Amino acid sequence: MVFKRLLGSMGVGGPAVDTVLDLAGATPGGSLSGEVRLTGGRADFDIEHITLELVARVEAETEHGEHDGTVVFERFSVGGGFRLHEGEHRSVPFAVTLPWETPITELYGQPLGIVLGVRTELGVAGAKDKGDLDALTVRPLPVQEAVLEALGQLGFGFKSADLEYGRIAGTGQQLPFYQEIELTPAPRYAGQANEIEVTFLANPAGMEVVVEADKRGGLFSGGHDALARYTVSHGEPSGTDWNAEVDSWIQRLLSSPTGHAAHGSYGHDPYGHGHVGGHAHKDDHGHHSGHRSGPGMGTVVAAGAAGLAVGVAGGMIAAEVVDEVGDFFEGDEDEGDDES
Repeated sequence: MVFKRLLGSMGVGGPAVDTVLDLAGATPGGSLSGEVRLTGGRADFDIEHITLELVARVEAETEHGEHDGTVVFERFSVGGGFRLHEGEHRSVPFAVTLPWETPITELYGQPLGIVLGVRTELGVAGAKDKGDLDALTVRPLPVQEAVLEALGQLGFGFKSADLEYGRIAGTGQQLPFYQEIELTPAPRYAGQANEIEVTFLANPAGMEVVVEADKRGGLFSGGHDALARYTVSHGEPSGTDWNAEVDSWIQRLLSSPTGHAAHGSYGHDPYGHGHVGGHAHKDDHGHHSGHRSGPGMGTVVAAGAAGLAVGVAGGMIAAEVVDEVGDFFEGDEDEGDDES
């Protein structure tokens, strides 16, 4: 679905922009391609630049509580420097590379409730206008899917996914936010943890996998969060038993008495750390408490042969997620207009 608007800065009769993304979807660090289709207005206009913005809905915690906001996390210049004549139709193809830490929006073809978009900005006669907005679909990398598949095979269930503003200290995080995939514990761990959260921080060589557990309290101790970080490579060794590997991560995390499991590496460590002690932790911006669900997801999970399969309850379908993208970002722009 495409959100199409006339250039507001030019008024009625200005150029129209319609950005169409290739349907195949993209992966973190992979190519995103498509074309920007322009239709000339009632006069000639000089198109100074065509810029694509990657935008995300992100949750942030402040002293006044939790808030949603829009974050632009990458910009690409894909064209410009030409005159668009009255009534002219012109297509500008593009292929750009997504940041490695771009969040994933779907798993096994089902939406996770993450809201990402590609917004097109035209520069015309010294004015700028964000004239088109499209939902961005991002599929997991093979290693991400392998880890999630293993968690499903081990009996963990998908609960929700969201984007948190802030940084995870001690990691190579590049973006100003990170994705959390929240899971219900496998039956064998239900007595030890209320919830497991997984964050992927990908890079050209591999990725860091940050695993956090909301540990239950014991007879003489209260509950607390436990956090650990592991590194894996994109070129996973043949014959990798991901079920055993991921299960060992969970066991070490839940058995750590201090709440911080050691940093381990599997395959090639992209930062050259090897097996070193230490832990990741969230700073003040990334700290959170309580449990949240994704916006209107109402998802349930079947953990079986298909791994961490995402089932859909309440009639949530991909088209509705796209509608939510448009409603959210358009509303955000309206608020910004009011403030100005």
